[in-house]
Amino acid sequence: MCCAARRIDRGPTLEFEALAAGAGHYVETGDALPQASLDRAAEADAILLGAMGDPNVRYRDGTEIVPQIDLRDYFELFAGVRPVTTQPGMPVPLADPRGQHLDFVIVRESTEGLFAHRGEAEETGDSSTDRLTITRAACARLFDFSFELARTRKAKGGPGIVTCVDKANVLQSFGFFRRLFDERAAHYPDIERRYMYADAAALALVKHPWVFDVMVMENLLGDILSDLGAGLMGGLGMAPSADIGPGHAVFQPCHGTAPDIAGSGKANPTAMFLSGAMMLDWLGERHDAPQLRAGAEILRTAVNMAFRDGALKPTELGGEDGLAEITERVRAEMQAALARR
Repeated sequence: MCCAARRIDRGPTLEFEALAAGAGHYVETGDALPQASLDRAAEADAILLGAMGDPNVRYRDGTEIVPQIDLRDYFELFAGVRPVTTQPGMPVPLADPRGQHLDFVIVRESTEGLFAHRGEAEETGDSSTDRLTITRAACARLFDFSFELARTRKAKGGPGIVTCVDKANVLQSFGFFRRLFDERAAHYPDIERRYMYADAAALALVKHPWVFDVMVMENLLGDILSDLGAGLMGGLGMAPSADIGPGHAVFQPCHGTAPDIAGSGKANPTAMFLSGAMMLDWLGERHDAPQLRAGAEILRTAVNMAFRDGALKPTELGGEDGLAEITERVRAEMQAALARR
């Protein structure tokens, strides 16, 4: 789904156009991401993406339908932004009170690493080999993005720390990744730099995740650790994301399609709401539209207020609240917030 922001006399408004893509479209047509959809998406100001896969629908090589990754490549969406922010009143796995108030961001390089050559494995009857690619150009823009994000967060009261997550102790490519991190860090003396091996980072995310501010990492590591971050929030249904490039951006929940509950009303829409808020923030900054940024804050606050008293409990956490109940509560909180303005 594409979202275009258009200015009118009263400020920006949003116009939505639904575009065909995904596993269902592949079954019907043999094409998971039509060029016509790509062309229309390229004309939009932002792309709001619904879950598109189905574990039961695969290409001939056995891999799943992943148009979201194709979009990253097509639009050079190099920065995968995965906020880890807990909601008041939500049951979360960490008992420590600090685990109830998490606020950090995982930034995942989304155009290279171990995903760069997917579909190009060198395979024989006895082995299969994939390649990991790290380039200076991709790392420079990734690290600059991460340091700028930490700087923005610091201006709002954050600690101003970027942690490089890698396996530089084992793999030469990750040693290169870390050296490039240091090169870019030199341009941001106001931001503290830290380092952590990926396995140690996984441990730290479970034991004391509140020590993190911005974490930056290679594609596959980010894919794995961002799901761990979602677990800290209560589940993938609470986890928004953005994939940001030089000229385009895609906003989507971190979760998949969950075909086992399709049509049942059990799905948690919170991650989509929060992804929409990220989209409004990005559009507001890109178009210098404070009304859009204000809208993002209203939406995020409505989500916080909806969960604050603990009355809402999504079905994925053993509760009975699904799409209709959560949507109704968030909508009511938004209307209340607008009435107060």
